[in-house]
Amino acid sequence: MDKKDYLDISKASDIKGKGQRMLYRFLETIPGMLSLGTLVGVFIFSWLLPSFVAIFIICFCLYYLLKIIYFSLHQIIGYFKTKSHMHKDWLKELKKVSPARSATAVAGGDKNWKNIYHLIILPTYKESPKIIRESLNALVACDYPKEKLIIVLTTEERAGQKFRDEARGIEKDYRNDFFKFLVVEHPSNIRGEIAGKGSNVAYAGREAQKLIDTLKIPYENILVSSFDIDTKIYPQYFSCLTYYYLTQKNPERASYQPVPVYNNNVWKVPFFSRVVSTSNTFWQMIQQERPEKLTTYSSHTIPGKVFFEVGYPSNVVQDDSRIFWRAYLYYNGNYRVIPIYYLVSMDAVDSPNFLKTVINQYRQQKRWAWGAAEIPYVFFGFLNNKKISFGKKIMHLYTLVDGYWSWATAALLLFILGWLPILLGGNKFNFTVLSFNLPILTGRIMRISLVGMLVSAILSTMLLPPIPKGISRLKKITVFLQWVFLPVTLIIFGSLPAIDAQIRLMIARYMGFWNTEKVRE
Repeated sequence: MDKKDYLDISKASDIKGKGQRMLYRFLETIPGMLSLGTLVGVFIFSWLLPSFVAIFIICFCLYYLLKIIYFSLHQIIGYFKTKSHMHKDWLKELKKVSPARSATAVAGGDKNWKNIYHLIILPTYKESPKIIRESLNALVACDYPKEKLIIVLTTEERAGQKFRDEARGIEKDYRNDFFKFLVVEHPSNIRGEIAGKGSNVAYAGREAQKLIDTLKIPYENILVSSFDIDTKIYPQYFSCLTYYYLTQKNPERASYQPVPVYNNNVWKVPFFSRVVSTSNTFWQMIQQERPEKLTTYSSHTIPGKVFFEVGYPSNVVQDDSRIFWRAYLYYNGNYRVIPIYYLVSMDAVDSPNFLKTVINQYRQQKRWAWGAAEIPYVFFGFLNNKKISFGKKIMHLYTLVDGYWSWATAALLLFILGWLPILLGGNKFNFTVLSFNLPILTGRIMRISLVGMLVSAILSTMLLPPIPKGISRLKKITVFLQWVFLPVTLIIFGSLPAIDAQIRLMIARYMGFWNTEKVRE
């Protein structure tokens, strides 16, 4: 199969050949079969072979205890690296990087940091002007020269005239603050696209490319940041990013990933929304410490040459991870993600009322869990790409499969299903020593594993922004104590939406893009 053909696949029906279409369709069932097979198997074997399941549960708990300790160490290291990066004067560091010393001088000619432009794409769909202006104000406040920032605010035709007029008003207010400020309207119903962030960013990128070609700016001197509309950068983000770009080996074969926090509205949202969003921050910190397993997520940055050469995906829900895998396959495995220990802030899930916030949190997690669709995409791509080493293929496939399998099953196995051998094993098993010791051993292992929850609770309070006026300082104590709800939160907003997404993928009920509601008072 031609490389372009398998790069553009979003689902099995996109493939013309019957044999390969059936293969891809089988690959789409793998995440669901593994997760459901594990959960159903635990029920069946707890009845048929309770001793076997009891040993499995104990081994699984021990495995996750070691994993929690391992993750907690990475989490702590990641936190302190991020704290150090946030306090460093990156513009000062950037000025020390001479063109002759920059890593890009070898590949792309001498580069002075003052020649590096940043193209920032802000896709929006019916968000309030207040949210958009907050993000733009953060860009205005950054320390990087504004004459090197190109802003593309991209709207949707289907949003209607009201939002079109609001975007033009915003353009009028901000166009003199940056080198260029474009408002691009993404047309509705372009064939082969999925309505959502990915198609919006892809169209905006093509329009921005025309401007860049007119200005004759070399693609090697452009970094493209695809930001969620609620993304608020901290002042030195672009200076830090540019420093990384100029000092990496082979910098044009890498994406650049900051650490997301959800501090925009963290004091306002319900406890479960804080736990879910902060858990995501900590997971990203852990992944930063394991760059060989890191993929792009949410707000990230791509070299201009990669963005325009590879093409941003417009036909998938999970565009933020797909652009990485697309580039990885396009460059035959010669592509990676560089972790940047610098924060960008976004919104935690919030809605006008509690019940709607619960529903929206679940729907957002299900959309994120749809990333399981990368398993068939990457597997199929690896089968068709003979230039990527076998070792790399195995490592990436294991990381993907283990990640989405754990997402769907781990919380249920740890907190609920461990009692099944006792409940279903019958009298013969219940009078054994193993039956007596099962709850004791698993209970002790779980108590020891609380160290991971304690680490998360402490670090979560250290990541919080200043308490705004009108909110009691006692709120900080509740933010610490909210972590006691972690087991329930992991099941309701972790395992269940992950299983939901994997079942949909397994039975070919493909998801469309769902835009998370963002509110401001």
